[in-house]
Amino acid sequence: MANGNKPPPYRRIAQKLRDEIKDGHHPVGELLPTQASLVKRFDVSRATVQRALEELRQEGYIDSQQGRGSEVLRQSAEHSPGPVQRPVQREPAAAGVSLGEHIAAAFEADEVTLDAFTLTTETLNQAVQPSLMRIRAGELSPRSITVRLLVPSLEALLALPRSVSDPTDQRPLARLRELVKAHAVSFESSIRALEDRKDRELVPEVKIERRAVAVTPLQKVYLLNGTEALTGFYRVMKRDVWFGKEKLPIYDVLGLEAKLFHHSSADAEVDPMSAVYVEETTEWFESLWSTIAEPLRLFE
Repeated sequence: MANGNKPPPYRRIAQKLRDEIKDGHHPVGELLPTQASLVKRFDVSRATVQRALEELRQEGYIDSQQGRGSEVLRQSAEHSPGPVQRPVQREPAAAGVSLGEHIAAAFEADEVTLDAFTLTTETLNQAVQPSLMRIRAGELSPRSITVRLLVPSLEALLALPRSVSDPTDQRPLARLRELVKAHAVSFESSIRALEDRKDRELVPEVKIERRAVAVTPLQKVYLLNGTEALTGFYRVMKRDVWFGKEKLPIYDVLGLEAKLFHHSSADAEVDPMSAVYVEETTEWFESLWSTIAEPLRLFE
């Protein structure tokens, strides 16, 4: 799902600040405006501003320190001494936090694309809500939102979740199927609700497809705007869940706390492997989507 529209917002912000530094608007030794000021100036999310500043830091224009702000180091990174810096990878963060930040940046594009392969879409459903609120409030106005959801088949005999004492017990899988349906319906309803806005000129074109594959997901994957890939591992754990009045120990996975690793093809010049990772992850998703995945029917 390549996104052929103009460069992402963080790239445009980085270029604007880069030009201002070169023109002497921000002299060497001066601190750039605060992130809060830049958020207000460019009307974007904090995550987008942070990505723009990180690009400038990698190029040697600024030095960003927690609690200190961003200090201008030089007006031209082209003649700076020493080798080109490779990007410092951010510490992977829990999916419940990290995914929302990246989606917030992705939804500032004119054409938003989102591919996801997850167990239930619960994390995705929570992460997208702040961006949908910004669209409803008129703070964001993407022209289109295209989503492809890939989840485990509701009919397949999956490896997880399962009862600790009786692997043949079908209740854990029945419970999972209900969760998949509930979160998928909630996610789709939230996005479709954008079409109910009175100002029709601000209503994005929404396209949502959902498919299922007879595979137990042990990894969650998100692809944003054809340039960003986030992946995280589901860790198998033992926990108790209620079935009626009975508490049953099951082997299950929890996705909200899974740490997400981020790669961007926009960093290809300084980190070619990151671009390769996005490309390979995209092709992997396409291989599932276009071969063994089948339409997901939530209602009979």
